[in-house]
Amino acid sequence: MSVGPLQLIVVALLILVLFGRGRISEMMGDFGKGIKSFKEGMSEESSAPKPAPRIESGARDTDAAAKTAADPAPAERSDTAQ
Repeated sequence: MSVGPLQLIVVALLILVLFGRGRISEMMGDFGKGIKSFKEGMSEESSAPKPAPRIESGARDTDAAAKTAADPAPAERSDTAQ
């Protein structure tokens, strides 16, 4: 049993009556935007990937952290009134 053109027309009319013309056009617009976004994402992915930023060893950072931890006194602020 195959689907004939008359059955397709009946189904299309039922969908049009149930959802209305405005809602169907809104759904199709959203569907088109989704396809466009997907294609743009695929084209960006296929282009040359950007190299990830290089992370250097944190030897210098740990020295600064050790100095800060060794001096627990807060820094003096020049904007406070005495």
